[in-house]
Amino acid sequence: MNSDSHLSTSTYNINPIFNINLLFMFALVFFQFACEDNLNKNESERLLFISSEGNFGQSNGSISVFDGSKKVQEVLDVGDVLQSILIHENHLFAILNGTSEIKRYAISEGGISMPGITISTENSSPREMIVLNDKLYFSNWSSKDIKILNLNTFVIENSIPVDGLPEDIITDGTHLFVSIPHLTLYDQGNGSTVVKIDPLAGQVITSYEVGRGPQHMVIHDNKLIVSRTHYSENWYQTFFGTTQIDLSSENIIQTEHGEGIVCGGNVMVFQDQVYRTSLGGIVPLDQNDLSLDIAARIGNYTSKDSYYNPNVYSSTVIGDEIFFGITNDFVSPDSVYIQYNDSEILLEVGAAPGDYASWQKSN
Repeated sequence: MNSDSHLSTSTYNINPIFNINLLFMFALVFFQFACEDNLNKNESERLLFISSEGNFGQSNGSISVFDGSKKVQEVLDVGDVLQSILIHENHLFAILNGTSEIKRYAISEGGISMPGITISTENSSPREMIVLNDKLYFSNWSSKDIKILNLNTFVIENSIPVDGLPEDIITDGTHLFVSIPHLTLYDQGNGSTVVKIDPLAGQVITSYEVGRGPQHMVIHDNKLIVSRTHYSENWYQTFFGTTQIDLSSENIIQTEHGEGIVCGGNVMVFQDQVYRTSLGGIVPLDQNDLSLDIAARIGNYTSKDSYYNPNVYSSTVIGDEIFFGITNDFVSPDSVYIQYNDSEILLEVGAAPGDYASWQKSN
């Protein structure tokens, strides 16, 4: 028998269990590479920016920049309580709530250019922002208004007063919608309105009663969905609700989710379905009755100590990716998990990850 025949015979006499194990190993390696390829599909196509609030009074808010899963830049000590970020064209805007500032950075394929420019908001305690028609509108707690930043001159050219402390701000492309969760600073979520603003007239034109504690908002199928959170008089109990406004008919429906259902503050749209953060993940929200489908939850980032003590500090959706900002102790480093096509990637960021933005490269 020649050597080739001997090799052939030896191959066919290998233990079949060994063959199965070998095939399993190859399949596992292939799956791992496929997952990495999926999770890095955006590498060389976009930059991901994650802002971390930091700790009050320590001016340690930070911005982490990722190309795929690789951290390419980390900007430390941006300021006191980095509340939110937004990308408009080739610039990143960052709101610092504690120091009442807006920072603007130019973006390139290598990250953001330092030091950027700083715009004082005059102790207004800014919160969230949106860009419409080359103007940046942002909510403010201390001054109880929506201020308007001209993006050509970087001058705050006007403000729109509101009755309470405004939080989230979004647009349908024509009007602005602003949630007002508080009437006074640090009350238990006693605000109960969402206001509609005509930016051309520079004034509130409609006020919707939506229930106590309106927070984050999203628009889907011409309906405005509002997450709500408020507290008992002694702060011991937390209550969660959701409200939906039909922007065509202005019909309003709302629900209280009751005790035992721990919700977060974020609402989002994923694959044409509205979701809300709940129980350490995100769960589908039925737009007919605003019920939560807990069984269809995506993500399970609950505390090791208690199922009802989730560690999810923030969550959002960008394209087909779901982001979960996780903190256990509000001390850096914290974590962000990205779920994409049943795969998961872990990123290390600063303390209390709170906001996310994506910038497409020019290629």
